[in-house]
Amino acid sequence: MQDQTQFIFVTGGVVSSLGKGIVAASLGALLKSKGYSVTCQKFDPYLNVDPGTMSPYQHGEVFVTEDGSETDLDLGHYERFTNQNVTKLNNVTSGMVFQEVLNKERNGDYLGATVQIIPHITDEIKKRFTACLEHCKTDILITEIGGTVGDIESLPFLEALRQFTFANPKSCCHIHVTLVPFLEKAGEFKTKPTQHSIKELRGIGIHPNIIVCRSEHPITPNQKQKISMFCDVDAAAVISCSDANSIYDVPLMLENEGLENLVCDTLDLKKAATDMSHWKDYIQTMHNPTLKTITIGIVGKYTELSDSYISVVEALKHAAVANHCKLEIEWIRADDIEELATKPFMSVSALLIPGGFGKRGLTGKIAAAKFAHEKNMPMLGLCLGMHVLAIEFARHVLLLKGADSSEFDEKTTDPIIHLLEEQEQVTQKGGSMRLGAYPCKIMPKTKLSKLYKRKTVQERHRHRYEFNNAYKEAFEESGIVFSGLSPDEALVEVMELTDHPFYMACQFHPEFKSRPTKPHPLFEGFIAAAKTFSGIQQELF
Repeated sequence: MQDQTQFIFVTGGVVSSLGKGIVAASLGALLKSKGYSVTCQKFDPYLNVDPGTMSPYQHGEVFVTEDGSETDLDLGHYERFTNQNVTKLNNVTSGMVFQEVLNKERNGDYLGATVQIIPHITDEIKKRFTACLEHCKTDILITEIGGTVGDIESLPFLEALRQFTFANPKSCCHIHVTLVPFLEKAGEFKTKPTQHSIKELRGIGIHPNIIVCRSEHPITPNQKQKISMFCDVDAAAVISCSDANSIYDVPLMLENEGLENLVCDTLDLKKAATDMSHWKDYIQTMHNPTLKTITIGIVGKYTELSDSYISVVEALKHAAVANHCKLEIEWIRADDIEELATKPFMSVSALLIPGGFGKRGLTGKIAAAKFAHEKNMPMLGLCLGMHVLAIEFARHVLLLKGADSSEFDEKTTDPIIHLLEEQEQVTQKGGSMRLGAYPCKIMPKTKLSKLYKRKTVQERHRHRYEFNNAYKEAFEESGIVFSGLSPDEALVEVMELTDHPFYMACQFHPEFKSRPTKPHPLFEGFIAAAKTFSGIQQELF
């Protein structure tokens, strides 16, 4: 619709974790509903080159893109809300920027100049503001700046943003997301933190066009007027964004506040009608009080922080709505489960073992797989979860008591999961892994083929270890079907148990490709099986 790309920058103030990513993603969904093409990107101020080596407790989930980039979890929200893929160019960190500048300095690209934050770092940041446009022409580019105004590490990004706006004044819209706390004892909202945050931002040279006020309750017109007066922003441009029952309520909440039309006014864009009917249908089903509740047990290592598995949780939500049921998550800490334990699994209708790295919690995960196997309870294993299901089957069906993964025990006598020989040399040199989208060939007349209804698919990977084909025949003779393979049939992508309602595991991460109005087939089938199982659960337990 546009000849020239327009830029929206989302910054944050007062405290972190206000939901800048959800606001950016929601705005993307609203602008797309008007017919504009939209791309979202995230700039993070930490010095890690990417979050791939960061602990889930520190940073939550690592989201993997189609092109194999390990990125911030907000990129998952961007994809889910806008229903389009992003790339490695949509996530930039301080580590990437500094690494590039220092490499150029070592190569002599700066011709002996003294390398400084300004202009060298800020110039590199400005270049990356528009880098993704080289491969993806779009009407509107939404850029979220991580951290909060006032953080030392965010200053180079904000200075680059000031310079970029100065050079493109008519093409930039600034949205500042800030906290407006409600003091229960005083019985009132407090706008002073927002005033100080805006003052700090303006001191840097950035004047926000729109203020999004995050609060426990909707802020009043009087509070909007007060913020308007002290922050030099029209009262109509002060947006209330209170706590919601679901993140999927936020686009409709912001639409009700007129956010997308304010952006169009600021950037002089044509205000086409906003059509969020498909989103409203999803929300209506999700909040239907008459729906049956299904409880899914997630057996993992990082259950104390749900953001560690956020794409898994969101994929389950999408599938639950598609199956017209409500979702409850039972977090089961794998470390706490004894080898023969069954009690943690008695109150759920299905079990899921997500991805991860390392041996910690393996005993509990194998116990969960064994329980689901023996009780005909629906089970879905993702990446490491497939390794767990394979080890459980080898130990308890093939009676290979020492069966293990060489990731956990290099000296195991039965390496059911191993590092491929052709990968070993690469891994020793640089710790490489299979990352991003790879093709999967679906075997006919399998549960997998009924779910996908396709012969081949592309799914995203993040792992080093693979199923050992030396055990393939023994598995098949005992009831396992390898229903998904690489195109040359050299690598196992999906395994399923023939005489079980739903006992399936995949080497890839299907959760990364699930969308609210387009749930992933594996999750949709998994929830359908859980819904059926819950009907007979009381008789079994």
